[in-house]
Amino acid sequence: MRRHLPTFTQLLCFDASARHLNFTRAAEELNLTQSAVSRQVRNLEDFVQTDLFHRIKKRLELTGEGEAYARSVAGHLNGLESETLKLMTSDQHDTRLNVGTFPTFGSRWLIPRLNDFTRKNPDIQFNLVTGLAPFDFQKQDIDVAIQHGDGNWPDVDCKKLVDETVVAACTPSLIDGRADVSAKTVSDFTFLNLQTRLYAWPEWLEAQGVSSNAPVSGPIFENFSMMIRAALSGLGVAIIPDMYIKEELKSGQLISPFGPPVRSQRGYYLVSTQKKQQLKKVQAFMRWIEGV
Repeated sequence: MRRHLPTFTQLLCFDASARHLNFTRAAEELNLTQSAVSRQVRNLEDFVQTDLFHRIKKRLELTGEGEAYARSVAGHLNGLESETLKLMTSDQHDTRLNVGTFPTFGSRWLIPRLNDFTRKNPDIQFNLVTGLAPFDFQKQDIDVAIQHGDGNWPDVDCKKLVDETVVAACTPSLIDGRADVSAKTVSDFTFLNLQTRLYAWPEWLEAQGVSSNAPVSGPIFENFSMMIRAALSGLGVAIIPDMYIKEELKSGQLISPFGPPVRSQRGYYLVSTQKKQQLKKVQAFMRWIEGV
């Protein structure tokens, strides 16, 4: 289907004229004649059937419609320029490796292991980008990502990296003096919840053989780091991947007395696109992390 768009020259002339509010200065920027710029803007106005400028003697003033259109055109031109420059400068010699992952996985699992990668790959500049949702390789400058889920994301290649086991953890002081501590009595305590994993408590209770029709309630936290801190502060019991709290469990700061660990239905996946996987820096990272 043919796109209903003005010419690129018309848009460039309009953008420059809107910024300078002067055809002569716009012409100087674009290396065109003043009459050519004026004509292109007039052709654009004919195309959209709307006056974009008030022409007051030798002075230009944007109309209301022109002002709104100028903002939109400038935004699209800036984005197009940025993407073009990115293509012009990206090649096999670009040593910047942008890795996306979730904040707590990055801080508690990946970063403690990164020294080995940087030691083995001193020419690669490692940049860690964090987020709470699956990464969009079309819109974000990401080379490879580590995402949590079932491995079913569109337009990317996925490979299981780490399985996940979760425990119901709390500080020892929370159950101090309680003799009847089990999966069946865990509901006597406040449930701590993760915003992106509101399914965690129902799945854990089902795995422990505890049936409950009551809706899960309790405080909701944005990330695991905050929820771990809440558990350490005695605010309640949290479902947490045991790999995130190995040190706290080892030291006794946190305990998991309510039932055995539960294998999660999801895991952590190494995610990238076929195009990105052709880059040597991505290949180096994938080889390294698969061997960790």
